[in-house]
Amino acid sequence: MTEGRPGEAASVSLWERDEEVAAVVRALDTLCADRSTPGSALVFQGEAGLGKTALLAETRRLAERRGCTVWSARGGEILRSVPFNVVRQLLQPALVSLMPEEAREYLGDWYDIAGPALGIAAPGSRQADPQGVIEGLVAAVRRLAGREWPLVLLIDDAHWADQETLGWLAAFTQRLDDLSVLVVIARRAGDTAGARHLDEVAAAAGVSDLSALTPEATAGLTRATLGPHADAAFCREVWAVTAGNPYETVELLAKVQDSEMDPVEPHAGELRALNRTARGGGLVARLEGLGIDATRFAWAAAILGTGISVDLVARLATMNPDDARRCAELLRGARILTDPDPAHARAGHGDLEFVHPLIASAVYNSVPDALRTAMHGIAAQLVTDSGMGAAAASRHLLQVHPDDDEELVEQLRQAAREHLAVGAPDAARRCLERALLEPPTPEVHARVLYELGCATLLTAPATTIEHLQTALAMPGLDGDTRVDAVCRLSQALLHNNQLEEAVRTVEAEAARHEAGPTRLRLQAVQYMWEGLYAGEATSPGRSQRLAELAAGCTGRDNSERALLILRGFDAMARGENAEEVAELCDRALVNGRLAPGLGWTDTEWGIELLLMLASAYAYCDRLDRAEALYTEGLSAYECAGWSGGHLALALAYVGLGHRRRGRLREAERTLRESLRVAERVGRGLPLYWTATCNLVDTLLARGHVQEAWQVAEQYGFAPPYPSTIVIPDPRTVRGRLLLAVGRTKDGINELEAAEKAATVRGHHNPVMVPWAVDLARALAADDPARAAQLATDARRQAERFGTDTAIGQALRCAAALETGQRAVRLAARAVAYLEASPCQYEHAAARVEYGIAIRSVAELERGLALARSCGADGLADLARRTLDAEDLR
Repeated sequence: MTEGRPGEAASVSLWERDEEVAAVVRALDTLCADRSTPGSALVFQGEAGLGKTALLAETRRLAERRGCTVWSARGGEILRSVPFNVVRQLLQPALVSLMPEEAREYLGDWYDIAGPALGIAAPGSRQADPQGVIEGLVAAVRRLAGREWPLVLLIDDAHWADQETLGWLAAFTQRLDDLSVLVVIARRAGDTAGARHLDEVAAAAGVSDLSALTPEATAGLTRATLGPHADAAFCREVWAVTAGNPYETVELLAKVQDSEMDPVEPHAGELRALNRTARGGGLVARLEGLGIDATRFAWAAAILGTGISVDLVARLATMNPDDARRCAELLRGARILTDPDPAHARAGHGDLEFVHPLIASAVYNSVPDALRTAMHGIAAQLVTDSGMGAAAASRHLLQVHPDDDEELVEQLRQAAREHLAVGAPDAARRCLERALLEPPTPEVHARVLYELGCATLLTAPATTIEHLQTALAMPGLDGDTRVDAVCRLSQALLHNNQLEEAVRTVEAEAARHEAGPTRLRLQAVQYMWEGLYAGEATSPGRSQRLAELAAGCTGRDNSERALLILRGFDAMARGENAEEVAELCDRALVNGRLAPGLGWTDTEWGIELLLMLASAYAYCDRLDRAEALYTEGLSAYECAGWSGGHLALALAYVGLGHRRRGRLREAERTLRESLRVAERVGRGLPLYWTATCNLVDTLLARGHVQEAWQVAEQYGFAPPYPSTIVIPDPRTVRGRLLLAVGRTKDGINELEAAEKAATVRGHHNPVMVPWAVDLARALAADDPARAAQLATDARRQAERFGTDTAIGQALRCAAALETGQRAVRLAARAVAYLEASPCQYEHAAARVEYGIAIRSVAELERGLALARSCGADGLADLARRTLDAEDLR
């Protein structure tokens, strides 16, 4: 039937599973062939009792026979609220066997990020980034797989796994191409809490949908179990009663054997009644038949769910040890509890387990509601007394009835802090939501709401808004905590696309305070959100008021430094003198570095402020300082394990730095990685637009027009645009794209829309928002007068701004609109300015254009060399074609 037919205990649940076992054999053959073989995943899915667990057991047997390392774990219906429960089961045994210094060596930089989630390292003082923890867990398995090859991971009842584990599993199975690991998963199909993640896993795996046994297979199994004398009518009734469910069939046949029933037609009518005793209410009746002590023992075991030891169950059920041991034996004999499989039992995880998850669920659900609640309360106390911490006890605390218990509220708040520290904000949210039901005392209530809002900030902005608005309307939030709540509320409003309300929120709070550091901080946040708004200016005269406020700032604290950065960015965007912009930004630094408390991972101000600082430097031709800041941010997030939106933005701006410098290949590579991370966070967010816009802009600079168009189509780079500003200006980049693909009219319309939007905002920087030079070139043939005016205005703005890049770009545009010697002189001046600029792509383009204008082989060859160095393939092709022209030679 299957390879080297296993023993009877294993084989009875593998009837009609030859195809599935063959798939396992093929996967194992591939895995064991070569260390460089890509990994794979198999998913067995079906209703309860169809043999999924038996297939995993057979996979273990076959894998171990080949010398594979096998790690296994199992989800539990009542353990879904325990974060990282399943991945801890999977990895802890291997990691605990290592000395601490060995575990740190194997996990490297990921030890401090993934270690707390796995329970092998103490959490840090900061709230862990959930996506970063997932990346750390992926890296942990990757490194351990190299040590343990060939490695097989088995996950049973994945539909009952915790959300944190499922997030890791979805990420891990997407990356098996370069990792020689076999992952085999058993799950029930259907709409479960983790269905989205499990569907992602299934998309990357081979999926087998299990079906019930046929009447023929049921008959074969019946005769194999009861003897060949089982007649056809009896076998048909076994199939009819169990609907071909393998688990129910095996259990029913065991009952037939226990009752010494003769398997012939006259007794077939007794099968339905016998089957009812093996499941649901029948199972409960059978349990009660074992006596009240055995029932209490089984209830306590079900409450614990995992780590079931006779001693712990006895304490929970308030039984003496001898009675507890006697009950354990009774329940083993009744096939309700069993000893863990020694092949994959884990130290410290108890000496009992339920025979099947269906039995565990039935027993748990049979506990009277009031008693179940009380037992969870006792279990929570046992866990706490054992020193396992509030987070470990929280699974039980969540089930306790509300009772105005101040101590319970504090326990849940502490549990939430512990969950956040290991990267489990959903678990923290559940604890704090339960604390609110207690309810907290009036003086604590607002703080619980505030903590809940902080826990949901990154995952549910709309929910965060509700919690923080309620907290701020109640007494109990004072001083710095209230200000922090206002700032977080405004941040949530920003993420929820409610930017105007975000501005009004901090503006109103600022008005409540006298002049001083607190008010200054709130004003800085207000101006920051206004500076990010892409629509009309939030209030008239904003830039002037910001300039007046910043004029008195010396950079003595972080609020003043923030205002200096905001003033510098605003001045840069408006096209004011670049030297003055750089001087404002320099004043915001301390000895040329970010001030303490204003770093990339400091949460008080957020990433937006520092990106404004770095971008102000970038567009003022201070690329060395800009790139140092971008790279510092990326390194900080990678080291801290922040792998979500912060990492996506950091990568995008590192890509922007490469693009400004003229390293187009590096820019494209980094921006594609940024877009990959941004896709994981969610489409439509500002960070997603930043990655897409920069990638399209870079591909156009490379001359890869069709690729740029494909990216724009694939990732929705088209109106409507986000309410926050995106750098570079997306309307200008899309207008340039439309011109490049030959949609001239649409391109002109898009550039004119860019002109209107920039005018409304007062953004006149000709490098950050370069619509004018692109529009002038597009109008040159049909409307030369307007084109000339646009070019003149661009030169005036560039000279006002004063950077070599801005002036050189404006001169390139002016030269393109002229002919004869005037065009040559303007092109020569453009080359001179751009040669002094740090932007090498623009220098290469000016050099090629100048070479064409004066028909110089030497200039074209210099331009060709620069274009090749930048990775500007389209520009290099233009130079090469011109050089190959016969009349030039």
